[in-house]
Formats: sequence, C-alpha cells, structure tokens
Amino acid sequence: METGNWHKRTCYCGSLRAGDEGREVILNGWVQRRRDHGGVIFVDLRDISGLVQVVFNPEHSRESHRLAGRLRGEYVISCRGRVRLRPEEAINPKLATGEVEVMAEELAIISSSLTPPFEIQDDAVVDEALRLRYRYLDLRRSELRDALIMRSRIAGEVRNFLNSRGFLEIETPMLTKSTPEGARDFVVPSRLQPGKFYALPQSPQLFKQLLMVAGFDKYYQIVRCFRDEDLRADRQPEFTQIDVEMSFVDASDVIAVMDDMFVHLFREILGMELKAPLPRITWREAMERYGTDTPDPRWGMEIRDFSQVFAGSAFKVFRSALERGGKVRGFVVEGLVSPPRRELDGLVEEAQRLGASGLVWVLREGEGIKSPVAKYLSEEETQALLARSGMEEGRVLILAAGSRETDALLSGMRDYCARRFSPPPKERYSFLWVTDFPLFDWDDSERRLKSNHHPFTSPSPGCLEYLKERPLEATSASYDMVLNGVEIGGGSIRIHDPELQE
Repeated sequence: METGNWHKRTCYCGSLRAGDEGREVILNGWVQRRRDHGGVIFVDLRDISGLVQVVFNPEHSRESHRLAGRLRGEYVISCRGRVRLRPEEAINPKLATGEVEVMAEELAIISSSLTPPFEIQDDAVVDEALRLRYRYLDLRRSELRDALIMRSRIAGEVRNFLNSRGFLEIETPMLTKSTPEGARDFVVPSRLQPGKFYALPQSPQLFKQLLMVAGFDKYYQIVRCFRDEDLRADRQPEFTQIDVEMSFVDASDVIAVMDDMFVHLFREILGMELKAPLPRITWREAMERYGTDTPDPRWGMEIRDFSQVFAGSAFKVFRSALERGGKVRGFVVEGLVSPPRRELDGLVEEAQRLGASGLVWVLREGEGIKSPVAKYLSEEETQALLARSGMEEGRVLILAAGSRETDALLSGMRDYCARRFSPPPKERYSFLWVTDFPLFDWDDSERRLKSNHHPFTSPSPGCLEYLKERPLEATSASYDMVLNGVEIGGGSIRIHDPELQE
C-alpha cells in the first residue's frame, strides 16, 4: 500500500494561529472528517491540542491530493504544508484555529482505520456500554480529553501550591493491614504466606498519623484509595484524593490553607478569582435552611419554620405533629408561577416517591390562598402564612410537618423543584464550608450513642461540658467542603488527650 513518507511533527494542530501565516509545518494526527468540494479535499486533522483544517489541492500537489482521496475517518496521517489565512467568509469562529488552514504539500498515511463503531463527536449519542468497550475511541472525544488534561493540570498546581507552603509529598504503602473503616477492604493474597492477605488502603489514615507522630508536620499525597462498596453516583471502588495532614493546628488553620489552595487552583486553571475566606455555615444552620448538610445555595428556596402559624390550627395533621414536638416547615418554589393543577399534583407525587405520605401546597391568589388545607385556616392564619412566606401572586409554597424526617423530604423536594422549575443559576460555582457537625448520633437500633464522624474526632472548643450530661448537643471540630451541593472533601481535628478519648 502506498503511504508516502512519514515525518515527525514540528507543531500541534491546535496551536496554529493567524500569526503563523507562511510558516511551513509538519502535522501528525487523526482524520476527524474529510470533505471533497469540487476536486479540492478538506480534512479536519485532530491531535490532543485540537483541530486544524488541511487543504489538498491537485493544482498545488497532485500526489498528496491523490492520497487524500483515500482518507477516511480516524486514519492516522502525517502531512507537510504551509499555513495560510482563510478567506474571510470561510473563517470558523468556533475553532481556535478557525482563521487559518494548512495547504498540504506532502501526505503520508501512517495507519488506516476500519469504520468506527460510533462517531468521534462530543454530541454523538452513544450507548455507554459501547463507549466503555471501545474506551480508546471514546477518549478521543474532546470532552473526555479535556477532562483528563485538566485533571493533570490540577494535580500539578496542587503540588506547586502545597510545596510552596512547606508541605512534603510522601508516598505511603499500597499493601497494608486490614483495619476497621467505612467500607469493606479489597484484599490481595500473599504468595509467600499462603492463607494471609494484604488489604488495599481505603485511605492513608494510619500512615499519615504515624508521619505526624514522627514530626513531619505538613504532609500531602495525591493518593489512590480503594473501597469495596456499592456503586452510587458519588461512590466507586477506586478513586484519587488529595490527602493533607498538619500538626499543631486547629480547624480554622486547615480551612484557611484549603481556601488558599482553591483560590490558587481557580486562578491558575480557570482564570477565575475566588474570594477567600470561602463561605462557612454550621451544620445546624444548613439543616434548618436547606434540610441537608450538602446544600447548594445557588437555587435559593431556603426553608422556613411555619410552626407558629399553625400552633392552634384546625388542620389536625399539622397540629398533631406540633403536639409531638415536631415542626411545620417549607419553602417557596422558585420558577413556578400560576401553575396548572397537574404541576401541583406532581409535587405531591414526588413527595410520595421520596417516601412521604404527602405534603401540602399553597398557591397565592390575590390576598388569599388556594390549597387543600385552605378551609382549615382562619383569615388570621392565612395572612400570617402569607406574611411569613413572603410569597407573591401566583407563587407556590410547599409545607411538610414532622421531626427530622422532614429535613430529607424538603431537601429532596428542593432538588426536584430546582431541576424542574428553576432557571440555571447565575453563579457557576458555589463553595461552602459546613462546620460544627454533631459529635454523636443516637442509634435507635442499638440504643446507644455513635460517633457521627469517627471516634477520634475532637469536640469543638467549648463543648467539653456537654459530653457527660448532654452529649447530643456537643459538636465536633469537623468540616466538609461542599461545591454546588456535592461534598468534595472534609476532615477533622483529632483527639490527642487519652483521658478525653476514653
């Protein structure tokens, strides 16, 4: 098969700009697309840097034009040519290289290709199983390529930042002893000691504590972790985490370093400026305002307490919940104005899907309301409800009654309403530190207190007095970083006093 002579590239496809006009270049890459326009062949040539258009004109190079006629999608080629400006009407503003093209003088076919099982296009709809089967093809798409490039850049900038702050990058063992953690271990059989096994680390927890004891007071590692647990949207068997540990610090010191790291990453990677310190909210405030400890404030729809409005209500469901020590809480739905009845019924159906027996919706109409519970409310209660909610004409208020179970319901309804009714948020990124988590939770099945985070988490300063008499009121020196409603990190200060630990 005639292929022509192969040459090493002198530049990347995506690097060419108008300032390169007249430059002779050698490009290597994959054929994204070939078009034959009246004898002149146009090829979109792709490499890791992007695309550039290559022109094969028989009047300029008959041999390269002849070879170009055999090109198909995903052929690997090498071509030599000269950069020229495109005609003004042919400029492609969607491409970084859209002002230029390469007039080919020589072409070599390095490798031919069968017809791919799917198009190498970001907008192509392809079954996920097929994409995974041909992963090497899927990774040619710019969406995945750019994600891996960004991941590499982030890792590099994390190292640059932490190194500049005096942290040491120290690797810890991958084959270790099995210890009780949050998930099952992956085990590796020992060849030299039959019947015995190593465990792959769920985190470098023990090793980094040993490093602190040894005096390495600022450690970090970009480390692989392994957890044998059920798959979820935010759970998988192996993942990479930025693991950081510091000695002789409190929670505010750790948070300040992480704030500065995120500011650095956003500036260097995205060219965006974050303002430090990043916002903070206590766990209790997060639960009261959003019903979850991983809130996304961009959607608004903050939860309010309406218990006082219904304290003496004739509506038995709410009144009985209040008598049992519960609360009536709810929020005004953003983006839903004067909805048809089917949308209101859809709210109830979604609540039932979330495990609730139902919920109450209230629609404002003029100075009154429309609601299944309207007949149970006095005029005074109706006006108090409107005043407390601040809802405008045509807006909808969602209400639920109960104790802690309403947190999950209202949080789920808030997510549903955000997806279904709210316009895209103005802010692309919303960081939030959630602090002061409860130190303990009560386990009804075992009838005992259990550590909310882990048993070595230190109480918050000022909470020691609660430990014996009111342990459920004690908070911990722990903190989670939440980005757009997703927990992306967290940590805690550990107990160093053995008497307190006991």
